[in-house]
Amino acid sequence: MSEPVKLKFALIESDLKPMSKEKLPPDEMHYEHLVQDALRGVIKAAVERAASPVGIPGEHHFYITFKTQAPGASCPGDILAKFPDEMTIVLQHQFWDLNTSESGFGITLSFGGQPKRLIVPYAAVTRFFDPSVQFMLQFDVEGVPTTLPEPEPEPTAPPKDDGPKIVSLDQFRKK
Repeated sequence: MSEPVKLKFALIESDLKPMSKEKLPPDEMHYEHLVQDALRGVIKAAVERAASPVGIPGEHHFYITFKTQAPGASCPGDILAKFPDEMTIVLQHQFWDLNTSESGFGITLSFGGQPKRLIVPYAAVTRFFDPSVQFMLQFDVEGVPTTLPEPEPEPTAPPKDDGPKIVSLDQFRKK
């Protein structure tokens, strides 16, 4: 099997060798974001094809990893509890109601035999992998917490002492 195709773009200022000794001006075009958005278009096209009547051709199938806390992402509470940061879904044989939009896709998958609806924005995707052809795209997702904040413990008040507790034993006596 051939080596996986990995496309990851990172523009790091220190990697650039300016023609002059002057510092480069800031990238006001935001090329790195433009490239990531363009590559997310590959995911969009693949998911749209999977949603079409033709479906996913041949042996192709997709592993899609996404940030569950990203803006626009939606998962049922029990799934979110199991995957509070990131989860990977597989689009191969068992998925239903796959629909796409400009910003993401919705899909129903089976978890423990129960159908669950997920909404995945393309901007939340961190990895797209088609193992049948060893094709992978990897993305940086900004502005999403990597871990959920710890819930604050509820203040515990000392138990009130209302005096002696009186319990009637009549209900326990044989009649």
